[in-house]
Parts: sequence; structure tokens; C-alpha cells
Amino acid sequence: MNILYLEDLAPGQRFAGNTCIRIEESRVRTFASEFDPQPFHLDEGAASASIFRGLAASGWHTAAVTMRLLVDSEFRPAGGIVGAGFDELRWPRPVRPGDELRVEGEVLEVRPSKSRPEQGLIKVRTNTLNQNGEIVQTFVGNLVVRSRSATSPES
Repeated sequence: MNILYLEDLAPGQRFAGNTCIRIEESRVRTFASEFDPQPFHLDEGAASASIFRGLAASGWHTAAVTMRLLVDSEFRPAGGIVGAGFDELRWPRPVRPGDELRVEGEVLEVRPSKSRPEQGLIKVRTNTLNQNGEIVQTFVGNLVVRSRSATSPES
């Protein structure tokens, strides 16, 4: 896979994940018990009585799975996937045990840094989809990407 420097990126470029991750019920409960211990992530009875109408993974679990899918994807920005913040993060539908998640993304904006010529910022929309092609998470993130000049020796 090719490393993408700032100069290689342009608005409209798309990328896809190379893998899917299946969400296991035990992992939903384990993640929730440590990081988001709400009843609708831990207990089937409580989840059935909630707005989710069944056990649902924490949105933060979905975000962590998405990060893994991004690292394993064809999207390889120079310097790694280094976040500088989010403009938007949404969970339009719950993730259920048994769901198989994958990612797709699009570069929205590319901006060289005025103060740091060795890098720039890109804005990327990333959608996490389930096995039915339904978006379960979407975010617009700002990433720091090295420019090709950062790899050139200085004289």
C-alpha cells in the first residue's frame, strides 16, 4: 500500500476498508463494563426496555472499532492517522451483536500549514457501515499529514 503525503491528497478522493469486524456480544458487554457501563449496553432485559429495543454496543466501542478498521484500510497518510479533532461525530443507528462493520471515507479538504511547511491538515468524512450497508457511525475528522518535503534532507 502506498503512503499518501499531503501533496498526494485532493478533495473527492475516496478510500475503503480492506476488512470487516464482527461485533461479538461478549465484547459489547466487556467494553461497556469498563468504559460505558449503562444498562442498555450490559443487560438484555434493560436494553429491551430502552429506546434501543435490544442490546446495543456503546458508540465509543463503535468508534474504537472504526479506528482499527481505518488502520487496516487502504488509507495510509504519511505519519499515520494522527487526529487533530472532529467537526462532527454521529451514531445514526445502533450497532448490535452480530453486526459486521466496515469503513469508507472521502477526503473533503486539503490544507498546507502556513506555520509548519512539513505538514498540513486534511478533513475526512468516514462512514462506518454494517453488513446491510447502513451507516452506524459517521464523522468528519481533521488529520495532520506530513508533506513530501518533510522527507527531504535539508541543506
